[in-house]
Amino acid sequence: MTEPLAFEQALAARKVFVTGHTGFTGGWACLWLRAIGADVAGYSLAPETSPSLFEAADIGADLHASTIGDICDFDGLSAAMRAFEPEVVLHLAAQPLVRRSYREPVRTFEVNAQGTAHVLEAARQTPSVRGVVCVTTDKVYRNNEWSWPYRENDPLGGKDPYSASKAAAEMVIQSYVASFPSEKGKGPAIATARGGNIVGGGDWSEDRLIPDFVRSIVQGGKLTLRYPEATRPWQHVLALVHGYLMLMAKLLGPEAHEFARAWNLGPQDIRHYPVSEVLELMSSEWRRPELEFMDQPLPEAGALALDSTIARNLLGWQPAWDTQQVIRETAAWYRNYYAAPDTAKAFTLEQIKAWRRDIAA
Repeated sequence: MTEPLAFEQALAARKVFVTGHTGFTGGWACLWLRAIGADVAGYSLAPETSPSLFEAADIGADLHASTIGDICDFDGLSAAMRAFEPEVVLHLAAQPLVRRSYREPVRTFEVNAQGTAHVLEAARQTPSVRGVVCVTTDKVYRNNEWSWPYRENDPLGGKDPYSASKAAAEMVIQSYVASFPSEKGKGPAIATARGGNIVGGGDWSEDRLIPDFVRSIVQGGKLTLRYPEATRPWQHVLALVHGYLMLMAKLLGPEAHEFARAWNLGPQDIRHYPVSEVLELMSSEWRRPELEFMDQPLPEAGALALDSTIARNLLGWQPAWDTQQVIRETAAWYRNYYAAPDTAKAFTLEQIKAWRRDIAA
């Protein structure tokens, strides 16, 4: 690793408890945290997909503890957290899929809203915890399908079960912030991070554009598009992990209460790319799959964008890569994996190094 950045120095040797560590974002976060010398324990369900980043990069081998468990099991979650005695918690565990939320609405609300309450209560009951970063989504905003980006003080809402469950999680978080204020020593400092559509190597989730693209290339099937003209804030997973680490470092600092708030973490590009254009970018980096279009897809947001001015001005967070480079790096990860799967961990760490170099430049 190159010279550690300020937020990395603040997290070095700290004890970090990560929920959802077996997932796509959780895997990248754990690798970065371990690379800078943080002591990390994870609590999550087993990986849902095969392959998975967790297994491909052997992430569990580097952790202090890797507990397979459900955040809906409060006793199990609380016991794991108390046993590790972390200083800061990164809460990533979620049911993150819009289309699945239509099939499993009750489970989606249970995991995303009640599960968040469990994480916050476990943290409150663990005296060592000083800060919690809760990850939600850009879809927490009441979507009016307008052209300008949403700001942190815009109304929350959500039509589909996934979006509504994440907005409900935000209400849970706001309640804990108000009821157990950290500045009075009644609970940890809590920050909320709202990011956009995450892409990057190691994601094989269902009903996501890049994993669906990869499957169509590798398996030879058709790529099914639902909303080719829908625009999204496409971001590399490292952009958001970078923001999460910066927030965790701030929550461990002397001015933690000033950073215990909601933060939008949107992409660098002013222009937002539609699904169809991202598909063309991926095709130019690999090869073009055969396409088909879904009849009567389930409702999803058509236009969605975030205003990240506050994160840029107050946190000093700035994504390193624009959308075209994000897609190049993502395609490179998958091409490398399918050519040499045993090098997945080393390749992932190299991309983390490249991101660090670019944000330090």
